[in-house]
Amino acid sequence: MEAGMVTPAPALVRFSGIQKTYDGEHLVVKNLDLDIRKGEFITLLGPSGSGKTTTLMMLAGFEVPTHGEIYLAERPIKNMPPHKRDIGMVFQNYALFPHLTIAENIAFPLSVRKTSKAEAQERVKSALRMIKMEALAHRRPGQLSGGQQQRVALARALVFNPQLVLMDEPLGALDKRLREQMQLEIKQLHERMGITVVYVTHDQSEALTMSDRIAVFNDGIVQQIDRPDALYEHPVNSFVAHFIGENNVLAGTVETVNKDYCRVALTGGGAVTARAINVSGPGASTSLSVRPERIAIVTDGSSSDGANRLPAKVQNTIYLGDHALAVLDVAGNAEFMVKLQPGAHHDLTHGESVFISFRPDDCLALDPV
Repeated sequence: MEAGMVTPAPALVRFSGIQKTYDGEHLVVKNLDLDIRKGEFITLLGPSGSGKTTTLMMLAGFEVPTHGEIYLAERPIKNMPPHKRDIGMVFQNYALFPHLTIAENIAFPLSVRKTSKAEAQERVKSALRMIKMEALAHRRPGQLSGGQQQRVALARALVFNPQLVLMDEPLGALDKRLREQMQLEIKQLHERMGITVVYVTHDQSEALTMSDRIAVFNDGIVQQIDRPDALYEHPVNSFVAHFIGENNVLAGTVETVNKDYCRVALTGGGAVTARAINVSGPGASTSLSVRPERIAIVTDGSSSDGANRLPAKVQNTIYLGDHALAVLDVAGNAEFMVKLQPGAHHDLTHGESVFISFRPDDCLALDPV
């Protein structure tokens, strides 16, 4: 190994050739091979029905794979019951016992594991301290807010020091401000305790905020797994480009390919140079991906600096506080968005003809949508 290279953490969880079907015909999860490293925060992200929650439930032991094996700390666990897996779980609906106090809810996993009374008391005290709810120990869940209940559910999942914590849409029931606050709290807990977290969400901004790595699911298949910034900057296909962050799509046909770049004739008129990421060659259909913040609105249609320039018509402007959006009609896409500095939208009028400019490096030629 070269000097200075960091050895990656060993895999705590390994999915090997996992398939799952409920009806014997349709595969909800298709040939999943996935390693989850010890100590990392990994998010399974995707739309409803993409297979992410089924994958989590197979890891928890609430579902059994149809084919393949799951390893936890190198032990096969496919047929191991959930309570023997040493895994903490946090659900969207909290799943707290309404008749027990907060302290008793948190202590429940310890009682199941026959932890001594003295040690259980110490661990519950420590867990209450961690979520800053010592004063509320004797209340019942019904007397708490949604955010407080979710903190209790989190403490209950961590109190027995599991090697792995699974979270299934845990913040989905909270309002935006509280959800963002809890995102930071969960991430800080993860970093402080060094636990391994597998987190399921359909909210891409939540995934980008919290994760070390994200596995993007669609149709039972992991489309791409990578760091949040790499997924955003280097999507491997149109689904990932569209699902992660805001994205403009232009349809076209590949004219020429020259090493890493290609020339694309747009279906709605005009031509641009793009990075050839996922194209099959001249004559093939492609979808171009361009992020709204990588585009400038200009008055000059010439392109002597090598940037792509296309004519556009202003459809609308939207003020969003820290930035504004211009909605344009570009090459047949009437919902093409350009991110602007606050105040810049005042210079644009509905129906005005302008040009947009973007670098070839910021335009990705991907598989057709």
